[in-house]
Amino acid sequence: MAKTRTFGAKVDFGKTASDYRAYRAGFPPEFFEALAERGWVRPAEHALDLGTGTGTVARGLAKLGMTVTGVDPASTLLDEAAALDREAGVDVSYRIGFAEKLPEASESVQLVTAGQCWHWLDRAAAAREASRVLVPGGRIVIAHFDWLPLAGNVVEATEELILMHNPSWTMAGGNGIYPGWLRDLAEASFVGLETFSFDVSVSYSQEAWRGRIRASAGVKASLGTAAIENFDAELSAILRESYTEDPLSVPHRVWVASGVKSS
Repeated sequence: MAKTRTFGAKVDFGKTASDYRAYRAGFPPEFFEALAERGWVRPAEHALDLGTGTGTVARGLAKLGMTVTGVDPASTLLDEAAALDREAGVDVSYRIGFAEKLPEASESVQLVTAGQCWHWLDRAAAAREASRVLVPGGRIVIAHFDWLPLAGNVVEATEELILMHNPSWTMAGGNGIYPGWLRDLAEASFVGLETFSFDVSVSYSQEAWRGRIRASAGVKASLGTAAIENFDAELSAILRESYTEDPLSVPHRVWVASGVKSS
């Protein structure tokens, strides 16, 4: 049986697979457009997507003509990724594996991506492995797509509720910026380091926002069944009483760090 990776002592994204597939918004089209405009995505080249989950980044790269392999330790997420690929009419290869010990041969890919997962990894080991599998001159792209808790908005209220139910959750109050990742790349001898970011609003129906939150690290990946049901009922009540807009407009930030393997 394939091993499902747990993150920390209690977080297991394998348990979120159905909600993850249905409700977690992938990176927006503007993200892939930005990669293409910079010349970082080239058709027919080989990309390796770390922590691919349900394949949101891998699928976007495949739509741009790349040959893509996605690696993730959770077989349940990869099953959902394959189903979504069939619906989208694209072909991505998936492998069970860990970013810190990749199954790929050395100097075998032109692009390594890590979307929404770098903070879960042994970052130094993952950066070294990315360098190993990249060809000289190949590029790594580390990206996040984060909701933004602003004073009085639905994200702030949702994060407060998560903390009430799961006080050990450590991801509240973020700003979507990760300067420490540049050090990860520099210490793995990547050069030409650069970053960019932009903000977008994502529309969620009331139901979809509840599903998105269930699929998060602080809820379905960490809590038991009864606790998840209680949390969801309370979030539903908060939305009905205080955030009646449907769909909700939820602010997000895309942030990217990138570097090149020296020749």
